Amino acid sequence: MRALIRGLPPAYFAMVMATGIVSIAANELGPVAIGRALFDLNLMLYAALAALHGMRLAWFPRRCFADLADTTAGPGYFTWIAATAVLGSQCITLVHAERAATVLFVLAAALWLMLSYAVFTALALRHPKRALETDINGGWLLAVVAMQGIAVLATHLASDWGQSVHLELHFAALTLWLAGGMLYLWLATLIFYRYYFFELAPCDLVPTYWINMGAMAISTLAGSLLISASYAQAPFLHSLRPFLKGVTLVYWAGGTWWLPLLVILGIWRHLIRRYSLVYDPLYWGLVFPLGMYAVATEHMSHSMGLSFLHPVSVVFFYTALIAWVVTALGLVFRIAGDLRRAVNGRRAPKQD
Repeated sequence: MRALIRGLPPAYFAMVMATGIVSIAANELGPVAIGRALFDLNLMLYAALAALHGMRLAWFPRRCFADLADTTAGPGYFTWIAATAVLGSQCITLVHAERAATVLFVLAAALWLMLSYAVFTALALRHPKRALETDINGGWLLAVVAMQGIAVLATHLASDWGQSVHLELHFAALTLWLAGGMLYLWLATLIFYRYYFFELAPCDLVPTYWINMGAMAISTLAGSLLISASYAQAPFLHSLRPFLKGVTLVYWAGGTWWLPLLVILGIWRHLIRRYSLVYDPLYWGLVFPLGMYAVATEHMSHSMGLSFLHPVSVVFFYTALIAWVVTALGLVFRIAGDLRRAVNGRRAPKQD
């Protein structure tokens, strides 16, 4: 157990992110029962991962702090923020639990203030620096996902908290939405540079590169919710509505552009270069963008009157659901294999 907890990746909360967004997509686009079942499962996953990471921090504090300055593990801490925000959005959209969502909103905001600046400060002061071509990947864009996740939750809460805090919550959501867009431009430029000016090997194309699209998708969702709020709940957003629509459409178009490229690179990795397709925790970072694209497209179609996009949302929901099932089965088989090896190891006779 200690060895398992010591090696637990900070990014494992991506499983909560993936399960949460597929649950929300099912509630809006598919069987509601699936959405509710995944919500119940997500509550258990979040509690279990919180307990495991709490034990890791208590037992291996140096390892946890070292991960902050690690260019591979450090960005994984942003999944803590995003997972908390996604679970809060589930509480609002599925069971209308405003108090639980409020607690998760406060927790997500506190985690964002602590972890985002801790990670970026640790990476900035790291010595020696690592090479760009080996250490930059889509996982860095989890910082954008975390900010936009809080913006989405704030917009959801604004419709339930009452008129007295509409302005504050919508202003906070708008600020995070815009800041997240700026951060995406900075990080995506480095990722794009790495794609096209350094050699790519199959092992370099980790599943977290799908966050390139996922960050655009959740930005689209946050923008769509702000557009919807501008019609009634947030009068101060009314004058910004053309701007909100234009930027939201840019986000959606950017995410859509990424999709064919990511599929082609995945085919090259696994079918042409024969890279083995085995379970990896990073594959939860592939499921989340697919589910988020479905939810974001559906909300944008409603907020902008683009009803012809509804079938696209449905297709991507079922694609995300299949991807979630396959990844979950991979996790189950991995756990079963580890337990079997552990039992066989204990049963094996000791050698003199």
